[in-house]
Amino acid sequence: MSIYGIRKTKIIATLGPATDSPEMLERLILAGVNVLRLNMSHAKPEWVRRVVQDIRGLSERHQRAIGILLDTQGPSIRTGDVAEKISLSVGERFTFTVRGKIPAQGKWTSVGYDQFADDVHAGDTLIVDNGEMKMRILSKTADTVECEVLTDGTLGSRRHINLPGVHVSLPALTEKDKEDIQLGLEVGVDYIALSFVRESKDIELLRAFLKQHPSAHQPQIVAKIEHQFAVNHFDAIAREADVIMVARGDLGIECNYEELPIIQRRIVKTCQQLGRPVIVATHMLESMIQSPTPTRAEITDVANAVYEQSDAIMLSGETTVGKHPLGCIEVMDTIARRIERSGGTNYQEKAELTSSRQKLVRSAVGLADDIKADAMLIFTKRGHMARFASWMRPRHSVVYAFTDRWPTADGMTLLRGVIPRVVAFNSQDPDRTVDAAVAQLMNDGLLRRGNTVVVVTNMASGERIVDGVKIRALD
Repeated sequence: MSIYGIRKTKIIATLGPATDSPEMLERLILAGVNVLRLNMSHAKPEWVRRVVQDIRGLSERHQRAIGILLDTQGPSIRTGDVAEKISLSVGERFTFTVRGKIPAQGKWTSVGYDQFADDVHAGDTLIVDNGEMKMRILSKTADTVECEVLTDGTLGSRRHINLPGVHVSLPALTEKDKEDIQLGLEVGVDYIALSFVRESKDIELLRAFLKQHPSAHQPQIVAKIEHQFAVNHFDAIAREADVIMVARGDLGIECNYEELPIIQRRIVKTCQQLGRPVIVATHMLESMIQSPTPTRAEITDVANAVYEQSDAIMLSGETTVGKHPLGCIEVMDTIARRIERSGGTNYQEKAELTSSRQKLVRSAVGLADDIKADAMLIFTKRGHMARFASWMRPRHSVVYAFTDRWPTADGMTLLRGVIPRVVAFNSQDPDRTVDAAVAQLMNDGLLRRGNTVVVVTNMASGERIVDGVKIRALD
C-alpha cells in the first residue's frame, strides 16, 4: 500500500459533553481520531476514570492504538465571582483588587492571584476573557490595580486574564496540576501537556515530579507554547520536551497577531530539525461549532499546518460542545489527505542527527524512498525507532511500527505517518517476529504478495539488542 492510501497527519479531538459517551467515542475512533484529549480545566476525576476506561475498552475491541492526552490547566490568573455581569465602556476606569481589598467606589472585581499587583506596572496591557476586552494599567497600590478600559464589553465571573510581555510569579506546576497529573498516572495516560510553559526549567520540574511518582506507563511531556517568554526560550524548551504544541489561543493574545504565522512556522521548522513531534492547535475549525461547513480561511489554516508537515492537528471546542464533531473529523481528514499528496516543506532535511540509531533509520528511510518500498516495518521496544522514522518523513512508504506492548503502541499515536501495531516478540529468533508481523499485515489486507518492504529491527536476541535494516520481497 502506498503512503497515499493513509492519512499521515494525526488528528486530536478534545472530549466534552458532545463526545464523551461510549457511543460517540467509538464513532470518533472509527472516523479516524488518533488521540483523545482530556482538558483538565473542566474535567472531574470520576469523569476521567470513566472516559479512560471506555477508551481502552474500545481500543481493545477494535485492536487499534489510541493515545490519551491529559492537558493540565496550568497557572492562570482569573477574575473573581461577580453577582451580575459588569458593563464597561471605552474610557471608563476599572479596578482589580487582591487579598480581599474592597474599593470605596467605582466598578471593580477581585483577582485570584495575590501577587497580581506586584507583577504588573503602569503602562502594561491587560487582556480579559481570551481577547474580548482590553485595558491599560494606569496605577497600582499594594492591593489594587487601576485600569482604563480600551474596548467595550461585559465582565463576568472567573474570566481569564492575559498580561502580554509580563513575567508573572505563578508556579509552573500548581497544586491542582499535581493532583491531575497523579490521576493521569493512575489511569495510564500517554501524554501530559504542561500549560503556559515559560522556559525549559518548567519541563524539568514536571519530569522530576514524574520521577517522584513512577508508574508502569511513563507518559511523554507535551510543552504548550502559548506565551511570549516560551517563544523567546523555545529552542531550549524543544530540546527538553518530548512533544511541542503550538497553542494558538493564548499565544495569539500574548503575541502580536501578525507575528503568529511566523512563530508557528518557526516552531514547526525547529521541531522537525530536532526530531520533536509537533501539534498545531486551537481555532482550526472554530466556525464548525455551529456551522456544518468550515470557512475558506479555516480550510487554508488546516492545509497550511498539513503542508508544513506537522505531526498532528487538534480540535478543541469543535468536539467538546460543537454541533458537528464527526463533521469536523471528516473535514480535517479530507483536507489532510489532499494536501499530503501535494508535497510539503521537508524541514527534516536539515535534521540534527546525534546518534548512530538515528542515522541508521535515516538510511533506511532513504532506501525505502529510493526503491519506493510499499511499507517500512519498524520493530521497537520503547518507540524510539518509530519516532526516528517519522522524523525522517518517508515520501512513499507506510510506516508500520511494531511493539510488544499496547502502552508503547498508544505512545506512538502522535507520530506522523506511523501506524502502531502490536505483535509478540520472539527474543530467541527475531526473524520469526518479522514473519508474524508480515502475516498480520497480509491477513488484514495491508500487504500482499509481490510487495517490497524495508525492515528495521531493534529487538533483543538473547542478551543482545540487534539493530538492522534489510529489504524483503513478499512472496
